[in-house]
Amino acid sequence: MRLPRRLAAFTAALALVLPVAACGSSSEDGARTVRFGYIADFAGAAVLAAADKQGLWAKHGLEPELKVFTNGPLQIQALGSGDIDFGYIGSGATWLPASGKAKIIAPNMLGQADRLITHADSGVTSVAGLKGKKIGVPEGTSGDMILELALKEAGLTGKDVQKVNMDPSTVVSAFSAKQIDAAAIWYPLIDTIKKNVPDLIELTKSEDYYPKLSFPSSFVARNELVAEDAATVTKVLKVLREGNDWVAANTAEAETLTATFLKAPAEQFKGASAVTRIVPTAELDKLTADGSVAGWYKGLADIFVTMGKLPQSPDPATYFTADLYKGAAN
Repeated sequence: MRLPRRLAAFTAALALVLPVAACGSSSEDGARTVRFGYIADFAGAAVLAAADKQGLWAKHGLEPELKVFTNGPLQIQALGSGDIDFGYIGSGATWLPASGKAKIIAPNMLGQADRLITHADSGVTSVAGLKGKKIGVPEGTSGDMILELALKEAGLTGKDVQKVNMDPSTVVSAFSAKQIDAAAIWYPLIDTIKKNVPDLIELTKSEDYYPKLSFPSSFVARNELVAEDAATVTKVLKVLREGNDWVAANTAEAETLTATFLKAPAEQFKGASAVTRIVPTAELDKLTADGSVAGWYKGLADIFVTMGKLPQSPDPATYFTADLYKGAAN
């Protein structure tokens, strides 16, 4: 049945508008606007700072609207409500895309900042010695994961210790005041603790689990955007890949550039790259192709099952768009 002329014209116009609306509008020069969330730290902002400095957005026909967030879960929520198109999450929030809330489009830096620490005079010299001790940890973070891993390797569980959930700043003050026996926390907060407790002991660290287990931060996108506008996602991936390679090749300059990008003191980011592993995209491509990156996400999901965040550990192929990532190779 033929549609009335006005209805047919409206339907045709709507078909043209919908793909553009999926990622915002286009600017006067034809660049596609993408709304991108991030966290104001080195891992969360360095690649975006590089993209801005190197003109990568314009190079790939994009115009970013950047919005800062305090954590990954808030960005996943914003993706779900359609307030942003892309975002950045740390490893501690990976359970959210693993549960179907978003898609991981690219691995970012590997976090190596987490530590399980205790006092020099606590009498504790190993993780096993924490049995019955009071441990401060921000729940649902990478610190929480490092604690679970350390306890498991020592033959303990969370029930064998007094696990006290605290926000990160409270962990710093509680450990410094010896209100807790140990803490699962990360740099640069540990640098702050060391000002008051210079002789603290690091019982375990992120690197102890590499390469069997890694703690990648990630760039994520709305489920609908990945399904309906792969072309825009691919353009964004090209920006992220090129930005990542610039940061990997210019780590010291990247620290300063990130501080400038975030309008923060340069000294605040000096040495920030020392507690991250920045993997060039050529290596990430190989690790994606051989399944290593999927293995990183599978390892995290397994931990989230132990932590009660996930009922089961899903196949990373359901939430990590490996083919899109590899397909964006220049």
